[in-house]
Order: sequence, then structure tokens, then C-alpha cells
Amino acid sequence: MPSVTVDPTGTVLTLATPAGPRRFHAVWLRDNAPDPETRAPGNGQKLIALRDIPADTRIAAAGMRGDGRVEVRFDPEEKTVAFDPAWLEEHAYDHPTPRARGWLPAGVETWDAGLAESVPCGDFAALQGGGAALRDWLGSLMRYGFAKVANAPAEPGALFKVVDLFGYVRETNYGRHFEVRTEVDPTNLAFTGLGLQAHTDNPYRDPVPTVQVLHCLESSAAGGENMVVDGFAAALRLRDENPEAFDLLADHCARFEYVGEEGVCLTARRPMIELAPDGELVGIRFNNRSCAALVDVPFDRMEAYYAAYRRLGEIIDDTAMEVTFRLAPGEAFVVDNTRVLHARKAYSGTGTRWLQGCYADKDALRSTHDAMVRAGRLEAAQ
Repeated sequence: MPSVTVDPTGTVLTLATPAGPRRFHAVWLRDNAPDPETRAPGNGQKLIALRDIPADTRIAAAGMRGDGRVEVRFDPEEKTVAFDPAWLEEHAYDHPTPRARGWLPAGVETWDAGLAESVPCGDFAALQGGGAALRDWLGSLMRYGFAKVANAPAEPGALFKVVDLFGYVRETNYGRHFEVRTEVDPTNLAFTGLGLQAHTDNPYRDPVPTVQVLHCLESSAAGGENMVVDGFAAALRLRDENPEAFDLLADHCARFEYVGEEGVCLTARRPMIELAPDGELVGIRFNNRSCAALVDVPFDRMEAYYAAYRRLGEIIDDTAMEVTFRLAPGEAFVVDNTRVLHARKAYSGTGTRWLQGCYADKDALRSTHDAMVRAGRLEAAQ
């Protein structure tokens, strides 16, 4: 059974758990109080602003109730609130500061060519049925950053049904979707038979589309295999080889642009390796075709920056990093465009190769997955 103590000033509560003590500040506890005057019972949104909480909030008393909840009385409001100790443990912030720059949260797993034997894949009909099949497929997509779909309809527009599994289409200047097949005088190199270096899509957008879906309709041309590379694994390999090179790509912005259509001039200024303020690795933007002139690196660091940029490209091009597969008509794959780079091998002008692609956003994907996990926990607890 957990136990609680309060420091003499009333500003810190300590919850003793089997995993060790967890400390919480009085103002944090008050701000996160679950009572119906603080949070709306239906949706959990806060009903008060921080200005409504006294600046001198302190804990007057605390203890364990008979039902196992932690009861806390706050002064000067003289307000009593009960907390679920499991919730407190889950949301504890009293832990060591994360490690080296480029750390990854639990549940994210990096990979290389070894994943080719177990590429995450879901059957379309099973995914449409929801339940564990969809939850687990979405979980794999979040863990690895990509997943395949098999046995979807091999018909135009079917990719929207894939997006419907978890979210909504994000429309761009390319429309709700785009065609990937050979064109005469193409507006984008993606519409040729040339092989493409592994890249993230649309780095010139701000914000970048966070999910991409590619769905195969025809595939009789020789070549044209799809390939994916874990950008997080590539960035961490660079960090382990040369921390200075990693820091250069994380600390200085690159510039990306696209002006391939009349009336369109898309630009973005972001680092190739994006870190959160606490060092978490949160994103990769790598697309040599769309990289504009680099002007945000100091003169005395530019040569070293280019060496780091070159080395990251070499790591991405290493076949030991890639997973390659050929999409058959009715198959699709979904990638986290902030993490996983995708490419295709060159293909011949004979036969046909026709894919349709579209963009969506990762927040809806995460929401669908997390809501399913949450519902499962609630059902199991009943």
C-alpha cells in the first residue's frame, strides 16, 4: 500500500511506491485536481485557469483513504481532493533528467534491414472491423513508424479508406491525393521512372504532413520496389559515430523549398535532425531534391556541416539500413513522415506502375490508437 508524507513547508507531497518515492509540488497537484469543480466530468477539460489557483497554494494535510486514494487538503482554499495513486505514478515527473541528446521515449523501436522478415502488416478487412486487429496495427505503426496494408481494393480512391481507419486526409496543393506514375514533362521527380533517394516528403511545408499513404493500383513494370529507412536509427547511428556531426545537423536549420507549379512557392526553415528542448529525438527532414541554399550555418562551421550532411546521407543509403518490398495491386503502406524515409528503386518504361498517394496527420492516428487502448483498460477494470 502506498503511503504519503508532506514536507514541513506544505509545498511538496511524497508518494512512497514499490518503485521508489515520487515527489509532487502542491501547485502541480492543485492544477491537476480531478474534482468536478476543476475538470469537466464529461471531457476532462479544465474549468479553471492558473490565475484562479492561489499563488501561495500549499498542502495543509494529506493521507491515504480507506478506498486507497490519496486525499489532499489545499490551503488557503481549504479544498479537499482525492487522487488515484496509479494516476500519480503514471504522471510522475520526479525522475532523472533524460540521458544523451537524441533519446527516444518508451514504445519507439528503431530498426534496420533486419526488420524485412517481420514487416508489420494488417489485412484490410480485419482492420476495418476494428478491435484488436486495428489497435495492434496502429500500435506497430507508432512503434516502427510504418506499416503495410494487404488485400485492400485495387481501385482508384481506395487509399481514402485506408486513411479512414485512423484519421482524415490532409489536402495540399497536389489535391486530396496525387498520382505516382510516369508523366511527360513532370512537375515533380516522383512522377518519373527514376530511382529516388530515401527521403521524407514535403520538408518545405510548415507544418510538414506527418503521415503519408501510398496505395498500389498497377504494378507490372520491372523494378520500382518500395524501400523504407528508419530516420531515427540513421540519426542515432550518426550520433554514435560522431556526436559533433549529430549536433551540427540538430543545432542549425536547413532550408527547403518547392516552386514546381505556377502560383506555388513553399518554403520551410527547420533542422534536418529535430530535437525537443529536453533532447528527445522528434523528427527528421531529409530530402536532397528540395534542399535550398544553406544560409543558417556559420561560415566557420559550413564545411563541417556539409561533412555531417554527407555522412547522414551515406548512412541512409547503406543497404544495411533499408527494408525493401514490392507492393502488389491492392496493397498499401503508411509511413510516419516525421521519422521514416521512403524511396523507390528505378523502374523501366515497359509495363505499368501506378500508385496513388495522400497525406494525413499523426495526431489522429495516435488518438485512434490511444482511445482504443484506454477503452480496453476501462473495460478490463470493470
